[in-house]
Amino acid sequence: MDFWKSFYKKKTDPAFRKGLKGLLGFSPNNVSLYKTALTHRSIKETSDENNERLEYLGDAILSALVAEYLFKRYPYKEEGFLTEMRSKMVNRQQLNEIAVRMGLKKITLFNKSDSSLKTSQIFGNTLEALVGAVYLDRGYKKTAKWVSERLIMPHMHMDDLETLEINHKNKLYGWVNKNGKTLEFETLREQVENGRRLFTIGAVINGKVIAEGKAFNKKDASQIAAQAAVLKLGIENAGSIGNEL
Repeated sequence: MDFWKSFYKKKTDPAFRKGLKGLLGFSPNNVSLYKTALTHRSIKETSDENNERLEYLGDAILSALVAEYLFKRYPYKEEGFLTEMRSKMVNRQQLNEIAVRMGLKKITLFNKSDSSLKTSQIFGNTLEALVGAVYLDRGYKKTAKWVSERLIMPHMHMDDLETLEINHKNKLYGWVNKNGKTLEFETLREQVENGRRLFTIGAVINGKVIAEGKAFNKKDASQIAAQAAVLKLGIENAGSIGNEL
């Protein structure tokens, strides 16, 4: 979209404002907030120019809004169910997938020469930063309406989420225990990418690396590795496949 080229120009450029209106569904007041929300630290190191502070705020606001939504939608469900559903709705992978579907991958400013960033989950971070920008720009009620109409209703299908298993590590541990195997998550590599430590974690079954995951913290990297292992082993439809390793 040509109007996003103005992202690199003046932050008050009319074309950029028009593009934001198309993305958000309303006319922004403080355009500079959204410019910051769409800027990754690999482009701007200083905290007042990249989206990390807005991501922090947006994460808290989104979590609160989703909690309120679930509290009202499921008036008779216990706390454990509500907590699990919230995790399913706002976990890193889910938000990253939603962000990509919304087109944030195309318009987030990040170092495209860094191949690890292209396949990472920074776009979910951008989405959280965008929530933070909406909150600061338009307030809580407008943000609640925006999250409901732009995120929850079109992208979070509750009936599907109720039956979704998101903890791939637990699923993998259950499978290896059932099949009499051993599972470990090992740090295979640790490197620095744009001032941040990037971890490569391997899912190791019976001493063999089955799958790998990369992330900027070990917890996310191990979940990605576990998910890749679950897909590779066909555990979703597991039968006697355990004997193939």
